[in-house]
Amino acid sequence: MEQDDLWDEDTARRYDTPGTGMFAPEVLDPAVDRLAALADGGPALEFAIGTGRVAVPLAARGVPVTGIELSAPMVGQLRTKADATALPVIVGDMTTARAPGEYRLVYVVYNSISNLLTQDAQIDCFRNAARHLGPGGRFVVELWVPELRSLPPGREATVWHTEPGYLGLDTYDVLRQHVVSHHVRYDAGTSARTGRDERATLHLSPHRYIWPAELDLMARLAGFARESRHADWTGTPFTAESGSHVSVYRLPV
Repeated sequence: MEQDDLWDEDTARRYDTPGTGMFAPEVLDPAVDRLAALADGGPALEFAIGTGRVAVPLAARGVPVTGIELSAPMVGQLRTKADATALPVIVGDMTTARAPGEYRLVYVVYNSISNLLTQDAQIDCFRNAARHLGPGGRFVVELWVPELRSLPPGREATVWHTEPGYLGLDTYDVLRQHVVSHHVRYDAGTSARTGRDERATLHLSPHRYIWPAELDLMARLAGFARESRHADWTGTPFTAESGSHVSVYRLPV
């Protein structure tokens, strides 16, 4: 699966879920609050900006935001909310694409760095962030913690969420640190169908998972030092039981 195949026109149309899921105020507002504070009045650059879930409300707070995004259909969906003057976007890979200017803050949220499927590409993402920042600039990464403790020997999958009409599970390749997330949506029927009478949908999303300590080493290779790590955007302490983290890295002043 290539990223261009995953983030197509159909996915872009379905991506936004205003007021629910990742767009719920209790999920989105703390992220925007923290990023606005970290930008500290300066411009921000979002890697994998997508449809502007975070960038649009952040720009509404007065933070000048630019984006880099691989998927043209996702940018097309963003353009229904903000034009290129209000929120410029460079279409390209977040490991290599360059945005004009210098930034106070670069950020990549909601596990998007794990869409890069090799360690080298993930390191290149850090290096590209460093190229866009001035002295003392910050790079913020929001990422999940791999659930390998719930994966006993001989089992290759974990179910991480179930609710009526939805099943979420991950299949692991621990040798390559790869995981494929399966998002299955279905109705009350007893069988899945495709076509005009579609009753179930399956969305597959490949990732390379990164341990927090490995992420810190990637940052060091790009010239960053870790400034903070919390379990969420509100500053909850990060512990061995945390399922995700928000890590802030900073360049020397």
